[in-house]
Amino acid sequence: MSKKLFILLAFLLIASPMLFAQSLADKELIAQQHAQWQGLSAALAMAIGSGLCALAQGKAIASAVEGMARNPGAAKAIQLAMLIGLAFIESLSLYVLLIIFLNVK
Repeated sequence: MSKKLFILLAFLLIASPMLFAQSLADKELIAQQHAQWQGLSAALAMAIGSGLCALAQGKAIASAVEGMARNPGAAKAIQLAMLIGLAFIESLSLYVLLIIFLNVK
C-alpha cells in the first residue's frame, strides 16, 4: 500500500466520527430511521446466519461421511462428534433468532 493511500485512509478514519456526528436535537429523526430499517436488518441477519449454518452443516456432514467411509471402525465416534458439532452449528441460528425476537419491536 502506498504511503499516500495510507495517509488518506488514516485521515478518513480520524475524520469520519466528526463528519457523521448528529446533534442531540435529531433524536426523534434517529429513532424513526432506526425503526424503519430494523426489520430489514433483522431479516438480513437471519438470512446470513441461516445460510452460513446450512453451509457449515453440509461441510460437517460431508466430512463425517467421508471419514466413516475411510475408517468404518471409527464410525460411532465420528457420528457422535458430528452430532455434537451439528448441535453447536445449529445454535448459531437459534441465537440469531433469539436476538431478533428480543430487539425487533
